[in-house]
Amino acid sequence: MKKSILIIDDDEKLNALLTEYLGKYDFQVMSATHPEEGLKKLKNLSPNLIILDVMLPGMNGFEVIKIIRRTQAVPIIMLTARGEFTDRVVGLELGADDYLAKPFEPRELAARIQSILRRTEQSVISAKRRFGPLGIDFQKRLASLHDQPLDLTTTEFAALSLLVENPGAVLNRDQIMDALRGMECEAFNRSIDITMSRLRQKLKDNPKNPDFIKTVWGTGYVFIAKETEDAP
Repeated sequence: MKKSILIIDDDEKLNALLTEYLGKYDFQVMSATHPEEGLKKLKNLSPNLIILDVMLPGMNGFEVIKIIRRTQAVPIIMLTARGEFTDRVVGLELGADDYLAKPFEPRELAARIQSILRRTEQSVISAKRRFGPLGIDFQKRLASLHDQPLDLTTTEFAALSLLVENPGAVLNRDQIMDALRGMECEAFNRSIDITMSRLRQKLKDNPKNPDFIKTVWGTGYVFIAKETEDAP
C-alpha cells in the first residue's frame, strides 16, 4: 500500500513540484495551501506524514502543529524559509519530527521522509501497555494518564518509550541522547534533563517520590512502574 503525504504550504508551485517528485518514490501526495484546508484533509484522509510550512496565511505552522498534536501523533517535517535555530527549537519542542530550511533539494526531503517512516515503523513495539494509571499506545504514539490524553512532544514520547523498553535499567544521559539522536536532537543536546523534567510534569510524577521515572543522581534515569494487565 502506498504511503500518503500531506503538504500544507501556501506555495502552489512548490506543492506541485513536490507532488510530482515524491510521486516518483511511490508516495501518494495531497496538498493544501491554507492551514484550515490542511487540517480538514488531515482529519478525512489520515496521511502517514505531514510536510508543514512555518509561514502560512491565517495561522502559522507552530499554531497548526499544536492543533495536530492534541489528537494526532502523525510524523511532521517542518519547513522554514528562515532556518533560524529558535524556529527549529520551537518546532521540535512542539512535536515536529524534523525540519528543513528553504530552499532545499527535493532529494534530501525524500531521504528524510523515508528515514522518518522507517523509524516510525521500527519503533512500534507491543501495541498497547499499561502501568497503573499510565497507558501507552505505541502504534499510535499516544499516552494517557487516568484515561486523559497526554500532550507529549515527539521527543518526550520517544524518551518515555526508551525508558519503558528498558524497565529497571538505569539509562545515563549519553544513552538517552544516542537513542534520540535520529530525531534531530541538535535542539535538545543542551539538556536531556529539561526533556525529562517536562515529561515528569506531564506525568504528574513527583521526583522526590516517583511513580514512573526515578532519578539516579550522577548517573541518569530508570523506569520503575510495574506493568498491569489492562491495556489502554
